[in-house]
Amino acid sequence: MFQDGGMAKTITPNQLIGEIGEAAVRLRFLSIGFQFDARSRLEAGIDGIAEVMVQGQPSARMIAVQVKSTAKGRYSSETEESFYYLIRSADLAYWRGSNLPVIVVLYRQDDESFYWKSIPSDLADGERRLQFDKRLDRLDSDAVDRLADLTVPKAGFGYYVPPLGGGEEALVNILPLTLPSELFVATTPFTPNKAIATLLDGDEPARFDWVIRGGRFWSFHDPRTSACREIVDEDQVEAIETEHFAFHDDEDERHIFSHLLRDTLRHQFRDDLWWSKSRKLLYFCAVEEGVPRTYYYESAKKKTDADVVNVVRSKTDPDRIDFVRHHAFVPRFELLGGQWYLVVNPSYYFTTNGFKPHPHPAALLAGKKRLDNSSALRGQVIMWHRFLSARQSEKGDLFTAAPILEPGLTFSTPPTIELSTRVPEDVWGTPKRKTEDAEEQEGLFV
Repeated sequence: MFQDGGMAKTITPNQLIGEIGEAAVRLRFLSIGFQFDARSRLEAGIDGIAEVMVQGQPSARMIAVQVKSTAKGRYSSETEESFYYLIRSADLAYWRGSNLPVIVVLYRQDDESFYWKSIPSDLADGERRLQFDKRLDRLDSDAVDRLADLTVPKAGFGYYVPPLGGGEEALVNILPLTLPSELFVATTPFTPNKAIATLLDGDEPARFDWVIRGGRFWSFHDPRTSACREIVDEDQVEAIETEHFAFHDDEDERHIFSHLLRDTLRHQFRDDLWWSKSRKLLYFCAVEEGVPRTYYYESAKKKTDADVVNVVRSKTDPDRIDFVRHHAFVPRFELLGGQWYLVVNPSYYFTTNGFKPHPHPAALLAGKKRLDNSSALRGQVIMWHRFLSARQSEKGDLFTAAPILEPGLTFSTPPTIELSTRVPEDVWGTPKRKTEDAEEQEGLFV
């Protein structure tokens, strides 16, 4: 005979609402056209995998989903428009190792609400609080494009978000290069570090648009005409056709050539762009401490401008600078189909006054990039093309082609792709609210 005792198993309310939440989220994903496969009871921070479907066909593009369920009650700082959710440190540490995009889905049973938010791959421990917009972050059919976008890699030889909805022309973030016809090679007894020290100790202006590897020197400029004569064997300087080095069969030689291109780019624009060694990017330098800088150029359709050095002051104390934001890009050179390209990945660099690096740039960068939509990114690629292709007058007029006094890199128009359908704007993240920062951004780009 069975007798009820103190060891009987029970299911807690938290376990029950957890199971209800996972089932409800699975049904919601199915209803908006995704597949959803729940994981086993051994899961440690991922409850299921959602798969993007294209017209009913599986796409093999996956999203890791963590479900957080509650029966009722208000979320932190909840209003009619928004609320906050604090991520557990253990969950964040676990998600950092994921090779899939990760989202959190919040389910509340009493009002049958579903909200979702992606977890940025660079989210720091101090940024564990997520803000949800109750209109824009609902898990419903309007979220399909933004969810699908999470599965598209944003790195490589240029990128674009796949079209999911009208027709348009997509701009690829690569600039075709025209190279100088010849480069100069020479033997040298110096290592790169020793050569740099020698040039810095000399009386002539130092220049570093060269590479040294294995006792050989390469540069697009004749070292005999500059301070570089001190670091080469002058009687061994020889001019060769650039294509012999640029399209060499040996991958290591082409790798050296890409370094030469980067250092030549840095030298060519040294008066306007500074190099961040830690971030591996070029950014617009400030002219004076705490003074903004504007770049005037012609966009795709009209004359426009961009605050390439933007001084952000405290709202409570206008005399205090919170930070300075510099337009920047990560340069990368790639050889594709017999053509060298500069891959332009737009970004931002932050300082405290225009010169001193900001001690905590990660949160500022993440916040700014969340505001950038497709038109903003397109505008930045156009702006960088205009800047790299021409020079601005001191009066701030439109660029006119500057005479090239010595061989340098020239840049052609970035290629475009005709798409049969349009990239939805919400794919690029939360639309800008009418804040001062958003209004500034909308005025920059076309």
